Amino acid sequence: MLQTQYEVIARKWRPQRFDQIIGQRHITDTLQNEIRHGRIAHAFLFSGIRGIGKTSAARIVAKSLNCLTADQPTSDPCNQCESCLAITQGTATDVMEIDGASNRKIEHIRELRENIKFAPARLRYKVYIIDEVHMLTKEAFNALLK
Repeated sequence: MLQTQYEVIARKWRPQRFDQIIGQRHITDTLQNEIRHGRIAHAFLFSGIRGIGKTSAARIVAKSLNCLTADQPTSDPCNQCESCLAITQGTATDVMEIDGASNRKIEHIRELRENIKFAPARLRYKVYIIDEVHMLTKEAFNALLK
């Protein structure tokens, strides 16, 4: 019997490189230039309607910062090295994807702030991606901004 592995269509076709993000060229060019010139901000805020590539862009930034094919961050991650594959598969311990709708209380943000203090365990940089951040409570927002 042939067994196929189910994969959500959004994950199957999720962009893995900046040039695969459709309709956001000005954003991807800016991100690539920041990485290329070593002028990477400590935080990025991606906003917009559902499905335009916010989470994909954040993941690609994480790969760009941590790709092992270069000695420093690269604007063109390889998607082949151990680091890139772990980020793609969601198993990278230093790239945390947090659902703001489920982890919306101040206690969750305080815990996040405590964990940020520690150096990356395996990768070059730690990256925190907070999806649906608008769902945080007011107190959690304030704690995040401190």
